[in-house]
Amino acid sequence: MKKVEQLYEGKAKKVYSTEDPNVVIVSYKDDATAFDGLKKGTITGKGAINNQMTNFLMQQLEKAGVPTHFVEELSERETAVKKVSIVPLEVIIRNISAGSFAKRYGVEEGIVFDAPTIEFSYKNDDLHDPLINDYHAVALKLATWDEIDTIKKYAFQVNDFLKKTLAECGVTLVDFKLEFGKTADGTIVLADEISPDPCRFWDSKTGEKLDKDRFRRDLGNVEGAYQEMSSSEWTTTLTWAPAGAVC
Repeated sequence: MKKVEQLYEGKAKKVYSTEDPNVVIVSYKDDATAFDGLKKGTITGKGAINNQMTNFLMQQLEKAGVPTHFVEELSERETAVKKVSIVPLEVIIRNISAGSFAKRYGVEEGIVFDAPTIEFSYKNDDLHDPLINDYHAVALKLATWDEIDTIKKYAFQVNDFLKKTLAECGVTLVDFKLEFGKTADGTIVLADEISPDPCRFWDSKTGEKLDKDRFRRDLGNVEGAYQEMSSSEWTTTLTWAPAGAVC
């Protein structure tokens, strides 16, 4: 499959058309941003790690009953995916208090919730992705009630799968952001990525942050954290082993 024309360039990826009108190629970059693009930098190797980790997990999620946009991994940085119309809602699942949640509600980080929370933000850079509820999303015609119900169902399925899989490898899933899209026939599928960029991963024993917070908060060893969440042994089982983890 070949790239025909660049359609889009975002903070972390480029998207290209292909000879198939229903398939595009996503190319992952090493660029890193935080705080609505106010902080910028480069994390060496990030693009390859995020691409391969996303592809592995999406294939496993497909087997677990969550439809995704994944088609084929083309190289360490490029993947063919189904062309979708992104639903303009960022879906955030939280298992533990951290980040903006802790700041917003004035609580400490690390509080383990009795049940995961879900929230939406309106995907709009000009408005800085404000929080939005179901009723507002429907009123603004960002999604229908049926689409929101489907998105919620899949989001919690993703959470259950990732929590279990990562826990087996000594990693705690704190929170994460998902994006969904609609294929040409209107089917809702999981899109974007699952990686240390939109997810918070903590070492289960030490609490060490293994995600983009190391870049956001100037904690150092950013590349090392991403490498730890990568793996040289991509397996065909449901257990995925980050480098250095014992599974």
